[in-house]
Amino acid sequence: MRVLVTGGAGFIGSNLVNSLIQQHEVGIIDDLSTGHRQNVHPDAWLRVMDILDSNLDDAVAEFAPDRVVHLAAQASVGESIKDPQRDWSVNAEGTRRVASAAAKAGATRVISASSAAVYGEPVVVPLPEDAHKEPVNPYGRSKLAAESLLAQELAPADVDFASFRFSNVYGPRQDWRGEGGVIAIFCAKLAEGGVPTIYGDGSQTRDFVFVGDVVAAITAALKSGRSLRDGNGGGPAYNVATSRETTVDEVAACLRGASGHSEPFVYAAARAGDVDRSALSAQKALDVFAWDARIPIERGLAETCEWFVQNG
Repeated sequence: MRVLVTGGAGFIGSNLVNSLIQQHEVGIIDDLSTGHRQNVHPDAWLRVMDILDSNLDDAVAEFAPDRVVHLAAQASVGESIKDPQRDWSVNAEGTRRVASAAAKAGATRVISASSAAVYGEPVVVPLPEDAHKEPVNPYGRSKLAAESLLAQELAPADVDFASFRFSNVYGPRQDWRGEGGVIAIFCAKLAEGGVPTIYGDGSQTRDFVFVGDVVAAITAALKSGRSLRDGNGGGPAYNVATSRETTVDEVAACLRGASGHSEPFVYAAARAGDVDRSALSAQKALDVFAWDARIPIERGLAETCEWFVQNG
């Protein structure tokens, strides 16, 4: 296959590219605003550009992909609140433009990154794809809109497509700044010999999925012989998650063991807007393209901690 990855110099994207390039021709479009050139595999085709660039169609056509994985995004909730228009432009309009360019270039399947943020406050745990959606911030709203725009562009073009709603992805190469999650923040602090801070009492849960499992999900969907689309022509979505809750205290205990730090983490008051529980059901992905998360969190945390120590 010829696979184009937008955001291929970023956290998830570069891990995906390094896996795919062992068997396929891989291209990257990335403006390097949050991705890093050192993450780019030397054998990958690279075009440094913004997905909102007027020359996007030409760049995608030049690579002529069979498959497109759209990961480029404005991924910070905080930034979405500061500048909701920019967030909307990148996440919603950017997705529409990538989808349009992919269809014009003859791609036959497009996978676009969405987020658990589309659901808002969870009504059940773990959340299935058909759960009520009421995003609580501009980031979640732009991601939900992107799913609809993806369908509007690709369904009439008869391109197979899906939106992947990632839960809390963690692993090597994640930036602890910007969109960095709690695990990246903890690991960065431990790598410099500091003591991480837990906001809240540590009993709050998240669905932490290792980046290697996310790469496996995307790869399985790219290769699947089954269509990813709904039978009614709407926009299909798949949760990419473990379906399991893990408390922040459990993460802290694992990281202390992996890093050899015996000092307890510091606790501070919970932050406004943080939910108490969160997990997504990944049953649909298992049913359609035979994927489920297989990397135990203990192993994933150990690998992540080691990467931060070596690259901090």
